[in-house]
Amino acid sequence: MTKEEMDMAEENHMDGYTKVDHYNPKLVASLADKYRMILEEIGEDPNREGLIKTPERVAKAMQFLTHGYDLDPAGILKSAMFAEQYNQMVLIKDIEVYSMCEHHMLPFFGKAHVAYIPNGCIVGLSKIPRVVDAFARRLQVQERLTTDILNCIQDTLKPIGVAVVIEAKHMCMVMRGIQKQNSVATTSAFTGEFMTDEKTRKEFIQLISAKLT
Repeated sequence: MTKEEMDMAEENHMDGYTKVDHYNPKLVASLADKYRMILEEIGEDPNREGLIKTPERVAKAMQFLTHGYDLDPAGILKSAMFAEQYNQMVLIKDIEVYSMCEHHMLPFFGKAHVAYIPNGCIVGLSKIPRVVDAFARRLQVQERLTTDILNCIQDTLKPIGVAVVIEAKHMCMVMRGIQKQNSVATTSAFTGEFMTDEKTRKEFIQLISAKLT
């Protein structure tokens, strides 16, 4: 553990719980300087009590919210691929999605539903949500996020088909602009059997719409 990480662990030690966060100290310092300037530009005093540590906190938050640039989504899938003669739909639904709109750098969040039909190869179930996170933790638009996930799974696993649906609320629509509080954007993308077979696509839609009892 580096000195910076040890200092961070000591700082975060509270009530018997130690949280160790990994940040790039040089990047944090550089971003913090810029956020300090932003606070001054909007008329705030970065030296007042409530804002003294804000630039550093925001710098760390930004590094975390964009750490997907350092991840290899295809590598995540390849780390847990297994030969298996299962050729029915595999669906992971209600995957929490948190991302940032590249147009205003405001959050959008919601759920992703991802399915694929194996073609001699399956992947560890936890890897699908990890791929979603790897692409979501970047500056994004929902449309591209949907196809990024789809293309990664299709190109890596070579399945019979892939289906991705994302439902999200965008803060750039809620907090500013049109200010519509209850609007939800839905995007979808399909390959293979999900695109060509209406029965398969209908089954997928029914499954993501159904609630377990």
